[in-house]
Amino acid sequence: MWEVLTGRRDGRISLASQALNEIPSPFFNFTTLKQSFANKGLTLHDLVVLSGGHTIGVGHCNFFSNRLYNFTGKGDQDPSLNSTYAAFLKTKCTSLADNTTTVAMDPGSSLSFDSNYFKILKQNQGMFQSDAALLTDKGSRNIVDELVESEKFFTEFGQSMESMGAIGVLTGTSGEIRKKCSVVN
Repeated sequence: MWEVLTGRRDGRISLASQALNEIPSPFFNFTTLKQSFANKGLTLHDLVVLSGGHTIGVGHCNFFSNRLYNFTGKGDQDPSLNSTYAAFLKTKCTSLADNTTTVAMDPGSSLSFDSNYFKILKQNQGMFQSDAALLTDKGSRNIVDELVESEKFFTEFGQSMESMGAIGVLTGTSGEIRKKCSVVN
């Protein structure tokens, strides 16, 4: 749990295209991920902790199947991907063109908010290239090792969510304070 500030200004228009431009790509390497987070005022620690959000939900095949079938453009598999996990993913995503099939990002615990993401990541079972990238840097690898402990992950996730909530806060006459958060006044 973390504290969410209220009484903040929200924009009057929300566009999915704008949101997608602000979210780090699942294809990012470590350098690009780190820069993407730094551009928002977030730290390396925030990057690793917030990646733990991949403990819940699903990924679409088209966002990771290149790791299974064409990692370097030569019809090969990403050598950093656990071969047993890759074989499992291939049973779900049978081609590069599949953009409808989804697979749990954290097999066995995709409906539970827990630290299992970091456990499977250490076993080279991160679904996205951006997940695997966290293991390519010593500093981020050390943070992954620390976050395997559930209580540490829970505490630090809340802190990083608070930091993320401070990105691009609207002030002055920009936006509005909503009476009902899901609807423009």
